[in-house]
Parts: sequence; structure tokens; C-alpha cells
Amino acid sequence: MRYWLMKSEPDEASIDHALAAPDRTLPWTGVRNYQARNFMRDDMRIGDGVLFYHSSCAEPGIAGIAEVASGCYPDPTQFDPASPYHDPKSTREQPRWLLVDVRALQKTRLIPLPELRSHPALAGMQMLRRGNRLSITTVSADEWEFIVGRLAQGA
Repeated sequence: MRYWLMKSEPDEASIDHALAAPDRTLPWTGVRNYQARNFMRDDMRIGDGVLFYHSSCAEPGIAGIAEVASGCYPDPTQFDPASPYHDPKSTREQPRWLLVDVRALQKTRLIPLPELRSHPALAGMQMLRRGNRLSITTVSADEWEFIVGRLAQGA
């Protein structure tokens, strides 16, 4: 099993949206970075753990725990001219962009970015590295246990 941190803007897809969705599951649309896409395509497996992170908001941070709920498949937003994620160079025969479904397991207390940075146990976390802008990053088993076991309590 692997672990991931997946960023979403809460106006588009929040942990509350995921919990309210049928089967508590959302398609993770709109990823337009090749490395993040490759994580979904090559490395993610059904059942992998996900830290659901709210970004580009007043208080960014981990807001919930989820799991990968599907294998990857083409992101339909790339084909929709009305979508902000439309990619006119992508075709149905050769789609550029993929997604996985993510199933929300629980909402946590918000664990804000400054709190994550304050813990020496998380000093090497990929998402906390200077200059990291990826919407999907890996999380080590030790980081997962620290966050889920110690920080996420009290939702």
C-alpha cells in the first residue's frame, strides 16, 4: 500500500463535497501536470491512502482522509470546451489526462500548513519541500502514521 497527499481547491472539491457524493466518491478531475498524472497512471492502486488537502484557500491544510477508489481512466474535462480544464490537443483516441476516483473516509480537524511544518517528524515530507507545487505528492508510511495517528484526531 502507498500513501498520497492530493490537493484540491475546496470551492471545486472539498472533503465535505466528497462525503456528500454518492458512495462518498469523487473523480479527481483537472490534474494538468505530467508528474501528478503519472503518479495516478503508474503508481496509484485501489485502497491506497490519501490525505485530502485543501489548497488555494484562506487556510490551506489537510482536511480529511480518503482512499483511491478506482484505477485511472481518461479525465472527461479535457474534452469539454466549456471546462477550464479543456485541452484542445487531447483526443479521445489518445487522451493526455487521466484521473482516479477518490473515496472520502473521514473528515479530520483541519491540519494547517504551519502546523505540518512545525513537526520534525514531517521535515522530509515532499509536499513541504521548498518550491513544491505538485497537486499530488507521495507520503511515506511514517509520515502517514504520524499524521493519521497523532495529528488528525479531534475532527
